Amino acid sequence: MNDTLVKLIGSSSSFVKEKLKDEVTNNISRIGAEHFWNQGYTGKGVVVAIIDTGCNYHHLDLKDRIIGGYNFTKESNGEVTNFEDLNGHGTHVAGTIASSINDLGIVGVAPEVSLLILKVLDQRGSGTVDSLVKAIDYAVNWTGPNNEKVNIISLSLGQSSSKEKLHNAIKQAIISNIAVVVASGNKGDGDLSTDEYSFPAGYEEVIAVGAMDNNNEVAYFTNTNKEVDIYAPGVDIKSTYINKDYANLSGTSMAAPHVTGALALLINKYENLKNSKPKESELFKYLMRHTTKIQIGDYREMISILNLSLDVSIEDDSNEQFETKLDKSLLLKCFCEARKTQAFFTQCLNENSTEYEREFLISLIQESASTAMHIKNLCKTI
Repeated sequence: MNDTLVKLIGSSSSFVKEKLKDEVTNNISRIGAEHFWNQGYTGKGVVVAIIDTGCNYHHLDLKDRIIGGYNFTKESNGEVTNFEDLNGHGTHVAGTIASSINDLGIVGVAPEVSLLILKVLDQRGSGTVDSLVKAIDYAVNWTGPNNEKVNIISLSLGQSSSKEKLHNAIKQAIISNIAVVVASGNKGDGDLSTDEYSFPAGYEEVIAVGAMDNNNEVAYFTNTNKEVDIYAPGVDIKSTYINKDYANLSGTSMAAPHVTGALALLINKYENLKNSKPKESELFKYLMRHTTKIQIGDYREMISILNLSLDVSIEDDSNEQFETKLDKSLLLKCFCEARKTQAFFTQCLNENSTEYEREFLISLIQESASTAMHIKNLCKTI
């Protein structure tokens, strides 16, 4: 069906019923979330709308994090106030983002963030584009009991084709200064040089997230393309589940919540430092500063891996003013020239090149790729 959004992929390998004592799982440690917690940034005051299969709002790790919810499916006889998760996927996403510090279980990336649960997928992990669009619109227009507004939308779902009404809803969220984080998809072939697309992850406006495995390599299943902005842990991720349990799941659906939680921490930090909540474009810029750039084999571009342990200083005002004065059409021309240069150096590589020539040309390819990526990021901030 053209309306089907996604058949959720991510098999559970184990369940844990016993209550653990605030376990900081390996994936949370790997992205450096504790570095922010130690500075007092835990996501408090930030609202994340999770658009997924609902949430187990009775789970002891999540019950204090939920600020509201709405059911856009026909489950529970279409009762809009019943957004209970009958699948487990949405609860798993919620746990990675927001599991509380409560001496009972795991800890999420942003353990004091508030969650707005919008259920658009049923117990089979399927839903319609119409429901998704309505949920995004709901998130954009939602106001909380204390006049809270949604700051981030989390979308660990997708479909193979683009829909104009979905794209328009995404654009409206961005215009409303809401960051939209989307899982890149699980149809990858293990080859970074080939492109696999899922939507809405394929839209330039969103923050598309790919998955890394436990060896810090790109997961074989993750969709890769030029719109994937950042990579985060997505293999064997332990998080909250239905029936008050915990489960280990894999997928880009598991990677995206790490970035969502990271954005909540970044909002805390930069709101404190600048006395105002950052705009969506600024937030993306801050996110990309908190990444480690690595080269994967002979892949044409370096990739960015989420790393909150980096100590990043605020750019001075003069540099920010310089960025805002840059003309986007000029940046686009520069981007095209950088990509042409990269292509030329790549073309010069051949089997007759000496080892020294290959090393030299590869270094030039990497430099031109890095320049092109920097220009692309500048375009997103203007």
